[in-house]
Amino acid sequence: MRIVVHGSELAAATAAAALSSVGHQVDWWPHPDAPWSQLSRAEWLTGEPGVVEQIDAGHRSGALRLFENGAGAAELSGEYDIAWLALAPDQRDAAEHFIELVAGQQSSPLVLVNNSTFPVGHTESLESLLRHASQVAVVLPDMLEEGRAWQAFTRPTRWLLGCEDDWAEDQVRELLRAFNRRAELFQRMPRRAAELTKLAINGMLATRISYMNEVAGLSDSLGVDVEYVRQGMGADTRIGYEYLYPGCGFGGPNFSRDLMRLADVQLATGRESQLLEQVLDINENKKETLFRKLWSHFHGQLENRTVAIWGAAFKPGTTRIDHAPVLTLLRALWAQGVHVRLHDPAALPAVRKEVGNHPLLTLCEGAPYEACEGADALILVTEWKCYWNPDWRRLGNMLQERLILDGRNIYDPAYVAARGLTYRGIGRRADPA
Repeated sequence: MRIVVHGSELAAATAAAALSSVGHQVDWWPHPDAPWSQLSRAEWLTGEPGVVEQIDAGHRSGALRLFENGAGAAELSGEYDIAWLALAPDQRDAAEHFIELVAGQQSSPLVLVNNSTFPVGHTESLESLLRHASQVAVVLPDMLEEGRAWQAFTRPTRWLLGCEDDWAEDQVRELLRAFNRRAELFQRMPRRAAELTKLAINGMLATRISYMNEVAGLSDSLGVDVEYVRQGMGADTRIGYEYLYPGCGFGGPNFSRDLMRLADVQLATGRESQLLEQVLDINENKKETLFRKLWSHFHGQLENRTVAIWGAAFKPGTTRIDHAPVLTLLRALWAQGVHVRLHDPAALPAVRKEVGNHPLLTLCEGAPYEACEGADALILVTEWKCYWNPDWRRLGNMLQERLILDGRNIYDPAYVAARGLTYRGIGRRADPA
C-alpha cells in the first residue's frame, strides 16, 4: 500500500517506521513545528527502543520518504491508499490543511486513519473535507505506551477501530495484517464510540491509581501495611491487580492530557465531571506525599539539608518529565532550602531544560550512588530497574540520617529496616530494630 503519515508525535514516528518495515511505501510528513532534523535529536524519540533504527533503515531502503520542511502538492504527488494522522490534540488546523492538500489531488479511494486524540466527533468533521464518496475516515486510537511503542505497535494485544464502512475496515485490516495474525484483535465500533472509549480507558486506569493512593493514605493513618490490602483487593477477580499499585502520583504527556480532555468532553455536554476532578486532585496531592513524609520525619527542619533523588522521568523507559511527580517534589524541597542531588539514567537533559541551572540542584550523571554523596536521605521517585536492588550496606554508610523514602513501594520494608535504615513508603513503613 501507499501511505502518507502526518505528525510529529511518537505515534507518527512509530507508524512510519513499522509500516515501512513490512513492505508498505510510506511518505512521512512531520508537523512543520517539529521537522525530522529536530525529531532525530529528541531524547524522547532516540530513547525509544527500535523506532529510530527502523526509521533509518526504511529511509536507506527507500521504503520511507521523509519530508523535512513540510510538504506541498508537488511533493505529495500521486495517489495514496491510506492517509495516517498522528497529530497533537491542539493541531486540528494542521489536520484539516493536510486533508485538503491530499484530497485535492486524490481521485481514487482513500482511507483516512485518525490516530490523533481529537475531540469526540471530530473524525466525522475530517471526513467532510474529503472529496469523494469512496474516501472514508476511520478512528484508530493511539494506544501506544512510551518506552515500548515499537512492541505495542508490532505485537498489539488489540486494535480499537472506529468505523462504519466495511470496505474501510478491510483496508485497515490489510494495512496492519503483518502485525495482526488474529482477526479477533480488531474490536470494531462506531467512530464516536471509539474516540470516547480511548479517553474512558485512561480515565478508568487513572481512577484505579488515585483510589489506591487514597487507600494508601488511609493505611498510613491506621498503621496498616497497604501491601496486604492491595493483595487482598487484587485477588478478587472482579478487581484484579492491574493499575492497583500506590505511588507518588502519575504523569506523562498523554495520560494527564486524556483525563483533562475527558473532563472537557463531559463539561461540553453540560455534565460536571466531579469524579474526574477528584481523580486529578488526588493525583496532584499525591505528588506532594514524599515531601510531607520528609517534612514529618525531620519535624519541619529541612533548611540546608541535602536529599538524593533517584528517578525523574514520569515512568521507566522514557526521557520525558511532563507532569512528572519529581517537578512538584523539587519545587517543594527548594522552597525549604533543601539541596537536591538527582540521578536518572535518561531524563537529566529534560530536567536541565525544564529548571535550568538551579543553585540547589546537582545533576548526577554517573552511578546512582553519586547522588547519595553527602545526602541525609534518599527519595525514590521513578522505579527504573537499576534502582531495584541497591547495596544497602553502602547506602547505610552514605546517608547521614539513613532514611529511605520509597515513592513506588518497590522495596521490602522489613528487609530495608533489618539493614539498619528507616523505611517510609506509600502506605508502608518500617523502623530499624
